[in-house]
Amino acid sequence: MCVVMRYSYTKACYLYRTIINQQVIQPLNLKQYMHLQQAVDLAFSQLSDSLDRITPEQYRAACKNLSDASIGQHVRHIIEMFRCLEKGYHSGVVNYELRERDPVMETEKDVALVHLRDIRKSLGKSDRELILEGVYMPDSVETMQLRTNYHREVVYNLEHTIHHMALIRVGLKELAPMDLPDGFGVASSTVKHNKSCAQ
Repeated sequence: MCVVMRYSYTKACYLYRTIINQQVIQPLNLKQYMHLQQAVDLAFSQLSDSLDRITPEQYRAACKNLSDASIGQHVRHIIEMFRCLEKGYHSGVVNYELRERDPVMETEKDVALVHLRDIRKSLGKSDRELILEGVYMPDSVETMQLRTNYHREVVYNLEHTIHHMALIRVGLKELAPMDLPDGFGVASSTVKHNKSCAQ
């Protein structure tokens, strides 16, 4: 039941995002995109720092509080979504359903850290229009194609990364308790709200 709910939630997020993408999308200016890059860099920096503090065994261990998923599986998922975007940037078509699902990335921490560094270096590309492609219902084979752009997909991947970092935080608490930044796995809007409530 839990697996079905997670699947449905993910597909619902995709579908909502595709509807939004039908609207006119205004390009980001240079200052705005630099701000976006800094937000991604902060998330990846926090994630990488946390991985540096756990053992390879903890990275690949099953977490009871994550339905026996591992921290490595969540990290691999983050990486592969960004890699789909990188591939789609060059081809013009982004399809997140064609992920590699590479078991090495979810079991070898050092390999994942290299990929995280590479992604951080690759984000400085100019914006371009893209096609988002996918099958959004589990009982369908019909592929949908919708308009989007590179910057919008970077935003989506940032939000997706933060969501999985929240789950990774749960795994870290179970397997390797450590002090983490208050904003680790927390949406920026929630961070701002919490600060305003504390004043």
